[in-house]
Amino acid sequence: MLDKLFSALRRKEQGQSGLERDVWSMLDAFMASPFAMSAGFGRLTPAVDVSETPEAITVTAELPGMRPEEVDLYVENNYLVLRGHKKSEAEEKKENYLRRECAFGSFSRSVPLPTEVLADKVNAKFKDGVLTVHLPKSEKTKTQHINIEG
Repeated sequence: MLDKLFSALRRKEQGQSGLERDVWSMLDAFMASPFAMSAGFGRLTPAVDVSETPEAITVTAELPGMRPEEVDLYVENNYLVLRGHKKSEAEEKKENYLRRECAFGSFSRSVPLPTEVLADKVNAKFKDGVLTVHLPKSEKTKTQHINIEG
């Protein structure tokens, strides 16, 4: 249904300004893959999953086509910060692309952490374009069960 609406609106595309075309391009990219690494206004944003157990927080980030040495990772003010630069595989100057969706450039993503973590105990693993970060919780923020006498 949305496809029909968008295609009807797109027919009016001729004569649009550059900004209007950019908005349509971003909408097309979102509709094609709303949860993948996206490039909007020249920025890359890696998709992340955040999960929590009583002992730790785990953040998983999708970084396809990247190597661990191209990513900078740190904890700062209750945020996990990922920064890096995705390089183009080949510098190609040709303008004959029919569609180009692969984005390249610098990115920065700050993931808010729901509780204080032990920054010196964080470990990270990178495999097949997926970064997994394990952040142990601070002892004072772990949930403690309290027995009730009665």
